[in-house]
Amino acid sequence: MHEKGQKPFDFQLQTWNQYHNGYSGMVVAPTGFGKTFSVFLAVVIDYLNQPEVYKKGMKLLWVSPLRSLAKDLAKAMTIAVEEIGLDWEVEVRNGDTPQKDRRRQERLMPDVLLTTPETLHILFTQKNNSRFFKTLNCIAIDEWHELLGSKRGVLTELAVSRLLTLSPRLQIYGITATIGNLDEAQKVLIPYEHIKTKRIVAKEKKKIEIVTVLPDEIEVLPWAGHMGVKMAAKIIPIIYENNTTLIFTNTRNQSEIWYQQILKIEPDLAGQIAIHHGSIDAELRNWIEDAISDGLLRAVVCTSSLDLGVDFKPVDCVIQIGSPKGIARFMQRAGRSGHSPYETSKIYFVPTHSLELIEAAALKQAVKDKRIEAREPMVLTFDVLIQYMVSLAVGEGFNETELFTAIQKVHAFHYMTEEDWHWALHFITEGGNTLKSYEEYHKVIIDDEDGLYKVKSRRIAMLHRMNIGAIVSDAMLKVKFFSGGYIGMVEEYFISKLKPNDHFILAGRVLEIVTIKDMTVLVKRSKRKSAITPSWLGGRLPLSSYLSHYLREKLSESLHPKTTEKELKFLYPLISQQEKHSHIPKKDEFLIELIETKDGHHVFMYPFEGRLVHEVMAALIAYRLSLIKPLTFTIAMNDYGFELLSDQSIPIDEHSIKTILSKENLMEDVIGSINASEMASRKFRDIAVISGLVVQSQPGNRKNNKSLQSSSGLIFRVLEDYEPQNLLLRQAYTEVFNQQLEEVRLKEAFERISKSKLILKFAKSFTPLSFPIKVDSLRQSLTSEDLDARIRRIRDDVMKEIQI
Repeated sequence: MHEKGQKPFDFQLQTWNQYHNGYSGMVVAPTGFGKTFSVFLAVVIDYLNQPEVYKKGMKLLWVSPLRSLAKDLAKAMTIAVEEIGLDWEVEVRNGDTPQKDRRRQERLMPDVLLTTPETLHILFTQKNNSRFFKTLNCIAIDEWHELLGSKRGVLTELAVSRLLTLSPRLQIYGITATIGNLDEAQKVLIPYEHIKTKRIVAKEKKKIEIVTVLPDEIEVLPWAGHMGVKMAAKIIPIIYENNTTLIFTNTRNQSEIWYQQILKIEPDLAGQIAIHHGSIDAELRNWIEDAISDGLLRAVVCTSSLDLGVDFKPVDCVIQIGSPKGIARFMQRAGRSGHSPYETSKIYFVPTHSLELIEAAALKQAVKDKRIEAREPMVLTFDVLIQYMVSLAVGEGFNETELFTAIQKVHAFHYMTEEDWHWALHFITEGGNTLKSYEEYHKVIIDDEDGLYKVKSRRIAMLHRMNIGAIVSDAMLKVKFFSGGYIGMVEEYFISKLKPNDHFILAGRVLEIVTIKDMTVLVKRSKRKSAITPSWLGGRLPLSSYLSHYLREKLSESLHPKTTEKELKFLYPLISQQEKHSHIPKKDEFLIELIETKDGHHVFMYPFEGRLVHEVMAALIAYRLSLIKPLTFTIAMNDYGFELLSDQSIPIDEHSIKTILSKENLMEDVIGSINASEMASRKFRDIAVISGLVVQSQPGNRKNNKSLQSSSGLIFRVLEDYEPQNLLLRQAYTEVFNQQLEEVRLKEAFERISKSKLILKFAKSFTPLSFPIKVDSLRQSLTSEDLDARIRRIRDDVMKEIQI
């Protein structure tokens, strides 16, 4: 470092010292400041100082959430050990690692192994696997904030627990960007009282410059996505001003549309611009990542597939298309530019409709206030626990008492009772009370020789290894050229709507379907210039609670914007129209708009809590209204509010609104308003796959979603009828309440509304706040051509009504 004129940062020196003194902990530093080398070099320096403590074999295990991170990190680590003059081997092991390399690693593990949580658990299923880890001195969990709050995080917690039993002097390090609950994040990763821990936080702060790209004119009646493509022309000069620009979109669908739009406006960028998202062939993604590193590309349109870790030095600019829906995500993306410590990260915010300018102002304020969302850890995920227990049984087997003692120390299971533990043992050995008649659920037996729980069936062991992991996504189909050549993946639900000769876009190419065979879509190139873009179910990100708080605050200030806030000043015509024809809610107010049109009677409410919460709130309000008067509603929502539409008058007035928005009997009414059983049944599908109740992957075959839903749905109904206390069944309902119904946030929203002043407004026609929600409701039932014409007609009618 000194030879290169580089001086370590204080947080790196602290990490090296603390590691040498036997501490574990968490390193928190901004992107580009060398978090990786703080931990990696800590192990190297300690080895140079006391080589006798280290044995031949694996010394450092590096776990990262993304495969693509491992390749780049291994390269950087190899260069470092070569420059130091160490003869250490640094290798990667994941699903892409060739079989011969895996066999060689199993004979003698490299000094440093980089892997993913899933691959690490597959290692636990090898016979005599404890020998791989006996020499281990340190485990580093990279991008811990990404794993925390997911079942992959629970897999990681369980892996750390297992490694501690094999290597008692193991030191544990989490590496993370800033999140809102750092204390909890460290406690979840290292909950062990006998381990000395310290958190190391870098004093250095990354400078972020946020530039909002304003449209040429304000849309007083905005709608989502409409303005977006018009803004494409404004980003061409930004691309040319910089060496390499990452253009982030929130969805794969958006990335395909923007890639096409940029090339349409600026054909000269052909060959200098690429598209990168999770459904594109891994080889092509790797080529794009190398091309960015080598400075061969001017721009890459991408999704969260490039959010994390990979260090792209040439990237000096980031463009965010539309709202990122979260402060942490926005800062993570900003950090991908100006990667060296002393550079400023520059990010341009490009709104896709006028109201997103309020989100731009909210993001700026949140970054200034250093407010970042917390990641809530998951607890009592019995599906992951069962998978882990069977993994150990496939490997070397486990002792019941020893494993229970170890698992009770893991944060995710520190609430687990002895009764729960015996249920889990009963489940893996006999399928529990309900499924014990079925031989296929008798996976684990107690070995007569050593009393350990083991899997003796080779078939069960093979199927289990094939299905390890906690990422359960919608069934994907491969897209290949009929003449040969792999292009990428599309979700089953999208392609199932299309027929042969239909056209769609993938990886920036227009493709024509020839035929669909099993889980493969065979296509040929199309001469068409445009076609439909696949939509992916993971598409719509929910607005985070922190960002919604700032959004309400900025809207409250928007009638009297601070002179420096160009976004709010620019929005003033829209804001003043909203105030003139209805109301701009202050942060201690809750706005309800009633509008009557030829379509019927509309109620619009504006909690500003994000699409997911609004979906539940809308169903709840509809349910409460139907108790007053039997009505049928059409429901629509966006991140700002929701609409209820009925063909009859809706019984809302100053008196009834308080009852309708009451926080009393909240969750009872939510259960009354939704089909909780159907939601839990769909959630149970994922739980059944992770726990091994249904097998998704078999040799030469992968079950589609329809088949998985059918199998798991049958088990769900049987358990509901005969074993309602089954822990996996209970978990399905818990996950519905925590994740889909966002119970905690919903309660907080109703608590806030109960303290707010209720503002009831009767508007003559759609307002700037209600119009985009109305457009979203039309999207569900109209084609794009019909939709465009219908929107313009409604907008023209509104303009006449309010005389703009």
